[in-house]
Amino acid sequence: MSLIDTTVHGQIHELRLARAPVNALNPELCAELAHAVRDAAARGARGIVLAGGPKVFSAGLDVPHLLSLGEDQDALMQAWEAFFHAARALAASPVPVVAAMAGHAPAGGCVLALCCDYRIMADGPYRIGLNETQVGLVAPEGIQALLARVVGPHRSERLLVAGAMPDAAEALRIGLVDELTHIDEVAVRARVWLEELLQLPHMPMLETRAIARRDVIAALEPERIDLPRFVAQWSHPDTQAALRAMLARIGK
Repeated sequence: MSLIDTTVHGQIHELRLARAPVNALNPELCAELAHAVRDAAARGARGIVLAGGPKVFSAGLDVPHLLSLGEDQDALMQAWEAFFHAARALAASPVPVVAAMAGHAPAGGCVLALCCDYRIMADGPYRIGLNETQVGLVAPEGIQALLARVVGPHRSERLLVAGAMPDAAEALRIGLVDELTHIDEVAVRARVWLEELLQLPHMPMLETRAIARRDVIAALEPERIDLPRFVAQWSHPDTQAALRAMLARIGK
C-alpha cells in the first residue's frame, strides 16, 4: 500500500502523506515522498500541494523506529539520510510547492513545511515549530537557517532555544505560516494560491523563484546539516532520556 496518495487537479498535483495514524516519517515514507515530488514534476505538474492528515500534518520523525535501532550508527544514518533526502526534494522542486497543514506540524513536519514555497494551516488549536530541544535534540545549523529565513534571526533563536511550538494564530503573526483557513479548506486554499501564481508568465515566475530559493537549497547542503555529528549526539544520555520520557508521555 502506498504511503503517498496522489490526486491530480489539472496542472496541480496533490500529494497526501498517508501513513496512519500521524504520518510519522520513517524511511519508507520519506523515500516515497521524495519520489512522489520528483515524479509529479516529471509528469508535468506545474504546482504541488503537500498535504497530511486531519489534525496532524506530520508528527515528525518516527522516534519509536529510531530508538529501536539502538546503537546501530549505520541504520541511524540511513534513517536520517532518508528524511533529509525528502526535505531536499521539496526544497529543490522545480515547481512551487504549498504545505497544506490541517493540523499539528512539529519537528520534522515543520521542516518539510519550511522547505515549501507557501504554508497554509488550519485555524484552530494546532501547533507548528521545531521543538527539538524539548525532546533532547539539537536542530542542525541548516534547519535553523530555514526557520530564521521566515521569522527572522532573533525570533528564530528564541523559538529554537526554547523548543517552542506556536499555535496557528501566533504562527501566522510571526510569519511561520502564510495563511490560516478552516480545517476543511486547507488543501483547497493551497490549490487556489497555486492557481493564482500560475497565471503569471511561466518562465519569469519560475526563474525568479529559483533565484529567491537558492538559500533554501543551500541550507540543506550536507555540510550545513553535519549528519555524522547529529547522529553521534543521538546517543547522548540527555537525548535518550528526553526521547524516552516523551514516548512515555504519549503512551508509546
